[in-house]
Amino acid sequence: MSIDDNRLAHCLWDCKYHVVWIPKCRRKQIYASLRQYLGEIFHDLARQRECKILEGHVCVDHVHMLISVPPKYSVSQVVGFIKGKSAISIARNFMGKKQNFTGQSFWARGYYVSTVGRDEETIRKYIQQQEKADHRLEQLTLFKE
Repeated sequence: MSIDDNRLAHCLWDCKYHVVWIPKCRRKQIYASLRQYLGEIFHDLARQRECKILEGHVCVDHVHMLISVPPKYSVSQVVGFIKGKSAISIARNFMGKKQNFTGQSFWARGYYVSTVGRDEETIRKYIQQQEKADHRLEQLTLFKE
């Protein structure tokens, strides 16, 4: 995605963010078919807000995303939209609910966000290798007990 692709009526933009969020109670419930499904859903929802997911990784207990967001949207609008609509989709397709989604929440309330700036390549590598690092830390804690 080049800077020329990022045009609005009166501006050129390059706004990229590293976003992380977790499932409610940090339950380790994002597995196999749900991981594949979420990847497709996240990309589709981002496109609906004219955003592009440049890099992403769905771990068993959290989601990492490098996302490009046009300046006409706030990061909180986009993340709220993606989390809300994906939770409804999960309830509909994996929990068997067809309607009445009030009170249904899959994701925890907050999220982490940082601007990427010139460190884009570092962030991309971090996201790609996050699951390996988490696994390594889990292995180390087994020996502490």
